[in-house]
Amino acid sequence: MEKASTVIDAGAVSIAMDYRKELMPDQGLMIQVYGNVEGEDTEILRFDCFDQDPHYHYGPMNHNVRLHMDKTTVHNPVGWTLGQIRHKLPTMIRRAGYDQLAEKVEANPISNSKMDEIDSVARDKSQNERRFVHHQMERLLEGDKIECGNIRFGLEYRELANDRGLAIHVLTDALGQEFELLAFDCFENGPHYHYGPRGQDVRIYWDTTTAPDTLRWTLDQFKAGNLRSMIERAGYPTVAAAVDESLVQALMPKIEARALELVAQNNKAPANDGKKTKAQLILELESLREQVAAL
Repeated sequence: MEKASTVIDAGAVSIAMDYRKELMPDQGLMIQVYGNVEGEDTEILRFDCFDQDPHYHYGPMNHNVRLHMDKTTVHNPVGWTLGQIRHKLPTMIRRAGYDQLAEKVEANPISNSKMDEIDSVARDKSQNERRFVHHQMERLLEGDKIECGNIRFGLEYRELANDRGLAIHVLTDALGQEFELLAFDCFENGPHYHYGPRGQDVRIYWDTTTAPDTLRWTLDQFKAGNLRSMIERAGYPTVAAAVDESLVQALMPKIEARALELVAQNNKAPANDGKKTKAQLILELESLREQVAAL
């Protein structure tokens, strides 16, 4: 791993930090401890304070022992990491395999004022450099927000510069504003969905080999009763607990019909060419399914 761009000289070691948000399923502050080993600037420790998989490395350029933080006991990975650097740095450096550097740090520990500076920069970057997505829903038509108890579904057909497709937004009201809990972007080229787009923004890209019809996959999750657990994973357990599952299921035919209608409206074949679009075929297939179910 390359050295982070924000570097604070702390005597025998330097502390480097970057907020990593290029990893779509995860994000968080990376804190590295560097030291001079035989004339080389060497990464001694690395703490990846990620939302989903927080972990740390002893000797990334040596034997690279990787250990996971227990999210049940380590509630704030950044705070936990700063505590280890403040109180246990020589011991950790020694375990990483750099005894001489550990002795230098013991002889010249990081001062309290320098540690306070590191703490301040780390917490600022962790809070203010987060990746989040705020879908404006500018193409959402009047009437395409479907109320469902403490949540609502917003349906819109999105047109991007290089992609297009139906988006389903799962919304609630919080602190006097509408808040997006989940977003399913059933696009043609890069289909993906978000857990908590304005929070942790866990973004997962569908494997279109196993889920070739991402809109159908999304609707099937709702029908299978998975919405409550998905909202909980997004970080909103109190909202999830109050979801009226019977009402969700009662509204599913309306949501499904409107979703397929929007796709069909935006994917019409040119006039008189005699060809049917994928969306039109999907609508016909759904009609056939309903007819078979009625038999």
